[in-house]
Amino acid sequence: MARYDYSEAACPLIEELAGICKAEFPINPDLYTKFDVKRGLRDLNGKGVLAGLTYIGNVVASKTVDGVTMPCEGELYYRGIDVKELVAGFIADDRLGFEETIYLLLFGRLPNKKQLQDFTELLADLRYLPSVFTRDVIMKAPSDNMMNTLAKCVLALYSYDQCANDISIPNVLRQCLSLISLFPLISVYGYQAYNFKAGESLIIHQPNRKLSLAENILYMLRPDSKFTPLEAKLLDLALVLHAEHGGGNNSTFTVHVVSSSGTDTYSAIAAALGSLKGPKHGGANIKVCEMFDDLMDNVKDWKDEDEIKNYLRSLLHKEGFDHSGLIYGMGHAVYSISDPRAKVFKSFVQKLSVEKGREKEYELYATVERLASEVIASERKIYKGVCANVDFYSGFVYRMLGLPEELFTPIFAIARIAGWSAHRIEELINSNKIIRPAYKAVVEPRRYTPMAER
Repeated sequence: MARYDYSEAACPLIEELAGICKAEFPINPDLYTKFDVKRGLRDLNGKGVLAGLTYIGNVVASKTVDGVTMPCEGELYYRGIDVKELVAGFIADDRLGFEETIYLLLFGRLPNKKQLQDFTELLADLRYLPSVFTRDVIMKAPSDNMMNTLAKCVLALYSYDQCANDISIPNVLRQCLSLISLFPLISVYGYQAYNFKAGESLIIHQPNRKLSLAENILYMLRPDSKFTPLEAKLLDLALVLHAEHGGGNNSTFTVHVVSSSGTDTYSAIAAALGSLKGPKHGGANIKVCEMFDDLMDNVKDWKDEDEIKNYLRSLLHKEGFDHSGLIYGMGHAVYSISDPRAKVFKSFVQKLSVEKGREKEYELYATVERLASEVIASERKIYKGVCANVDFYSGFVYRMLGLPEELFTPIFAIARIAGWSAHRIEELINSNKIIRPAYKAVVEPRRYTPMAER
């Protein structure tokens, strides 16, 4: 059998069949209103429809006073603790905090010094791949997309687990902790394998058990394994801020849905990775960086606010950059006044820009953040305010850290698997029903037409 040619429009029949899909599949948007269907599980104001209960994360974007609900400064809570307070505690003690954040999300309480030390050592013990896994799984047929590499490796690890299908809580916790520990290795090694295939040198460092998860990412990725304390703090902070965002975000809800079927941990996490890979979820910070590259090429004076506003208007009018009509990094499905993660991140981003000699770029980012909300408000009819989200600054941070764009979304996954793991355990402990929302069929009945009459 001849191999199929995957070049664009290689098969006229497939193009013809795709045309049939485009003609037959569209649903009249008015039907969503007619039948009161919450499209995308959101109401008309974009607010998510309640689909479950959770103790793990809470996203606050509005508050009700005297019966009136109004937007408020965004707040994010991990197990009831404001993430701003959590980060402030790490800063006050001058220590990295992602491991403590993982502990908090998984077990619902802050560890004492001994508990944190034991937990950190446990993660280090689990930070190893099966024999020849790197050679046989990661190095063979490397992908140009590290999210696919992660998903492939997660599913492959199922075959190395003698208790893969056991969904008892102790076993699921073991599996989750193992994946949390292994995500940095798989991501970095997957990137290095792809570069090696492309003709680059191959340098693979074993993880250092004395280093934190964030430090190990930099240690394994860089040929000389060197990094500054500020670099490690910024990457650790990024992981803390991305670790959890409530049960309603797309990838975490995917974990709940898939876990409710009773499937194994590897399948549930692979499904979440597939969700996070999408540019509407985990890939937005790359788009922000590309947009700023285009802005810096087209705006001559970075301090000319009128020139910047004109550029932003061209984006909204689908005249600039990728013609999508979007200003990437601005706006969020829940937050309207502010994204607390972006606010926490911003001050540290400025410090790193000074260390890296990129203050002018930081000032440009800050200017665009301020002006973009004004331009959007003047050009668009919007039902809520628009603020910078965490993706607005995260890509800039990763670039200053020298991280390749191929690892931007995997870094998100390395952080968010902490939340995914907590939500999987919560679903298994509390749910006894498979999640099965309803869809209303809007097609009219019709008779079968025999072949001879078609």
